[in-house]
Amino acid sequence: MDIVFLVSTAEGGKFLLPLVQSCRRAGCTFGAFFTHEGVLGLKDPALNRALEHAARSVACEESWHRFCGEALCPAERGSQTVNSAMMGEARRVVSL
Repeated sequence: MDIVFLVSTAEGGKFLLPLVQSCRRAGCTFGAFFTHEGVLGLKDPALNRALEHAARSVACEESWHRFCGEALCPAERGSQTVNSAMMGEARRVVSL
């Protein structure tokens, strides 16, 4: 994977969408891990459509439960161990 985006702020999703679109235009493979308030970005339908092209899109299940309760999660749910693995596979990490 070329880039993994670590989204940990509520505003991070707003910045992620144009970055994901740029990755697609450039032919870069990308993934995203959402944690803490960053999981709130997954409530954006446009971002979710863009993430359909991600190699992997994962929400921290603890954060999802804390900030979104029992709502259906549009991404894979995983642990911080998944986050570490994704970062280890990526050539670059961008934190939002």
